[in-house]
Amino acid sequence: MAAAGGVPSQDGGSAAALSEAMAAEGPRSLFALSAAAVSRSMGALERDVWALPGHLLRGLLPLLTVFRLERAEGAARRAGLSTQPIWRKLWDDVMKTRPPNSENITCWRKKFLETFFANVLHGVLDVTSDWRLNDRHFSPLLHSSPHVSQLTLCNMLQGAVELTAEHNQKVLENLAGSLQILKFQHLLSSDQSIRRSLVLLLHRLIHHGSVSQVSMYSWPVPDTVLLVLILSMSAGFWRSGNALAYHSSPCGLCREEDKSQGQESARERAERGRYNEREWSDGENQKGSPRALEEAGAEAKRYRADAHLNSDLCGPRSPPLQNQACEEAGSKVPCDHTSIQGGSSCCVSDQLSCHPVPPKTRRRLKSAVGRKRRCLKRSKGPYADQEDLYDFVFTVAREDNSGLVDKNSTTEGENAENWTSSSPGPPCTGHAGCKKRGGSARIFSLKAAHRFRSVSTLELFSIPLTGETCRTLSNLLSSWVSLENLVLSYNGLGANIFCILSGLRALSRHSDCRLHVVRVSDVFSHMPCMELVRCILSAFPQLHTLSVSFDLKNQLEGSRPEGNPSCSEVEIPESCLEQLEIRFPREPLHTAFLLPVLKASKSLQQLSLDSATLPCSQELGLLLEALREYNPNLKKLSFHDVNLAEHQKEVLLLLQDPILQEITFSFCRLFESSTTEFLSEIINTVKRNSSLKSLKLPGNRLGNHRLIALADIFSEDSSSSLCQLDVSSNCIKPDGLLEFTKKLEGHIQQRGGRIQFTHLRLFQNWLDQDAETAQEALRRLKAVCSVVNDSWDSSQAFADYISVM
Repeated sequence: MAAAGGVPSQDGGSAAALSEAMAAEGPRSLFALSAAAVSRSMGALERDVWALPGHLLRGLLPLLTVFRLERAEGAARRAGLSTQPIWRKLWDDVMKTRPPNSENITCWRKKFLETFFANVLHGVLDVTSDWRLNDRHFSPLLHSSPHVSQLTLCNMLQGAVELTAEHNQKVLENLAGSLQILKFQHLLSSDQSIRRSLVLLLHRLIHHGSVSQVSMYSWPVPDTVLLVLILSMSAGFWRSGNALAYHSSPCGLCREEDKSQGQESARERAERGRYNEREWSDGENQKGSPRALEEAGAEAKRYRADAHLNSDLCGPRSPPLQNQACEEAGSKVPCDHTSIQGGSSCCVSDQLSCHPVPPKTRRRLKSAVGRKRRCLKRSKGPYADQEDLYDFVFTVAREDNSGLVDKNSTTEGENAENWTSSSPGPPCTGHAGCKKRGGSARIFSLKAAHRFRSVSTLELFSIPLTGETCRTLSNLLSSWVSLENLVLSYNGLGANIFCILSGLRALSRHSDCRLHVVRVSDVFSHMPCMELVRCILSAFPQLHTLSVSFDLKNQLEGSRPEGNPSCSEVEIPESCLEQLEIRFPREPLHTAFLLPVLKASKSLQQLSLDSATLPCSQELGLLLEALREYNPNLKKLSFHDVNLAEHQKEVLLLLQDPILQEITFSFCRLFESSTTEFLSEIINTVKRNSSLKSLKLPGNRLGNHRLIALADIFSEDSSSSLCQLDVSSNCIKPDGLLEFTKKLEGHIQQRGGRIQFTHLRLFQNWLDQDAETAQEALRRLKAVCSVVNDSWDSSQAFADYISVM
């Protein structure tokens, strides 16, 4: 792997391979032979080649190595040529796979180089496998790194170790400027040396880089230390010390920032020190001998100097994190700043107050400094310079003020505050709901941490979070003001949802909070969906997107931790919500509970309701009335797995709505008890609606005859503007699709070829039953619109269905 990053291959190998490839293709034209000769001598002829006319350059570009092709982009652009087909062919020849969503790829150059970087980094691609990769000037990781905007690290984090190796220093610098999304997948436990590499990587890419999103996937048994390490550094927290050293040298970027900020504020610190020294002397002159006063003043001066230095190291990156209780109580409570740089977490001493020290507490300063110095002296052993990651990630709150929240200042019931109350309170510190699964009550300590740049998007997919981890995450969330997108998916939160809500509640009280997207999904719900929606929206009216999704209803739902009463009565202020998605765990859809949310969301544009049951026939009608009254800007409405078989009138009312542009009835059993007249009414309603752009009907058992009838939506007398039609999972066979295609072609011909229909989705239909007919239908359809389908094995799907009956 080191060779891939730092020792490029030789030109001779690529030239020989090119000659062999050309020989295998048979006789070549004189131009092709000349182009091949030029490509073998690009080192000497490069400048002359870039000046060639476009028609000559076009024949030469496919014969270049990746190194030369990447350098030819500017010349090709000036000549009016595109290299995209060449990069696409490179993808097919080297990667030998079809990338997902290939129809949406706009730049194959970036796609190839980004994937090439990941494959080389993880050792799954041999650069000698293709002559176009074999160039002595080409360093695979170095030259492809500027094109990498997202990267996935997995397993034992071998990629992190390789990227932080000394020979890849320039690669890491390139990634710091280009990488935006960092993903972790299928992680395993790691030793301390690997964690150190990860610390350096995260510090460079997040704190001093451009990574804005951290996502973690599929970690069934997470290493708690490693998980919290990633979370804390993503939130911008880490403490300076040797863990941030790069090959035995301190972080140069941190050193430069500290030096710059230190020079700017030197005069201000000196003036403040003189003022505090005079104040100290004035306050103690009446209570001690001259010698005692002199000693106390010297100790206090050294204490303030240490604290000011530490605060200055933290300050340039963001304002120091203060204790929530201190922030709310004003001058009555001293603020917590960072501890002495490099000190062990067990040696955290009393902190410098952000207000003048009251006379009664001045006498204690000397003894506090003495304790601190003795602690630091004890740490100067043979291992004193080593950063103890575990101590930082989980610090047991042994002292009164060693946690984020002063645990002696509040009772357990106060810590587990009513999340819906308007009175401010501290983030979660381990209330009953959090302790249920978490084991020990150790709390993440931020006092020894410096504050750096943080990411704006955090995503956790299929990663179980214990009570201990939830409390840590809650404390991080409480001040994570840069966070814009939060996704918690299948984390087994249970009662710990209240702990997360507590942290979010603390975050909402920051005036500069930027949170706009929240997505929460899990197997079991520990509180009703609508209650959770109201809780989050009442705290964050500035949200643009809110998604709440649960598979099953918890049998213990309703047994909430003490101090967390229901949110069902909380008032929701007018919100900026534009997209609302709710997946009910087979809960009844009561419009009365949804009504306050809709009423507060005047800007709502998308609403999705999934797996809800309708308790009575009037419920859907009440919902439609509420949408018309309170949500005039609603553009997209989706129902999934909601039984609408007995609601034909409401379905037709929705289809004729003049505002809606996209309607989805997914697995809604639309035609379960309907007649042929209902299908005709649907078709005629859509034909008269000129505002509807997309109609999605997957999983409604359309069959061949109903699909063929839907072609009449595009008849000559239709005023429909429908662009997209989704008929996936509808038991459609090849002969039915062919008849639909013929009928559609006839309507298009009658309309003189003028039709707005552009996209047809056909996933999971029975097209494999007659491959020849299906291919003919798809060929003719693709001449009319874009068709998206898959090679679905209907027989296997039917066998799976029978096996679980």
